[in-house]
Amino acid sequence: MIDLCLRKVVGWSMSPRMKSQLVCDALKMAAWQRRPKAGLIHHSDRGSQYASKAFRKLLRINGFQGSMSRKGDCWDNAVVESFFGSLKQERVQWRNYQTRYEAQQDILQYISSWYNPYRLHSTLNYVSPNDYEKRLLETKHAA
Repeated sequence: MIDLCLRKVVGWSMSPRMKSQLVCDALKMAAWQRRPKAGLIHHSDRGSQYASKAFRKLLRINGFQGSMSRKGDCWDNAVVESFFGSLKQERVQWRNYQTRYEAQQDILQYISSWYNPYRLHSTLNYVSPNDYEKRLLETKHAA
């Protein structure tokens, strides 16, 4: 799960299968970390895990609104696709994982130790998601 304003990865889960529990766990993590207000819009592609009863129930419980891409509209998920492209180019393609656990730990390391704190984003005026968030909070507190 990516905070669209910050380009920050705020929730994730990894599994050998794409089941509803995977996206439910990621959403729970994101909601716990960010504590968003009711009305948050969660955008996704048309994957069956996002249309599942369990995921829709989790959205409803948190007061979130689900939003899905239209069929064949790949641009709606450009930010998430860009993240996965960066992850593959900057990390995964250069590694030879021996186990799934090793891959999970390395990807977690990439997110928490590189992508969120240091990776520069042109959309954020060439600062990292964490630094951009700090600037927003400073501006909010100064006002």
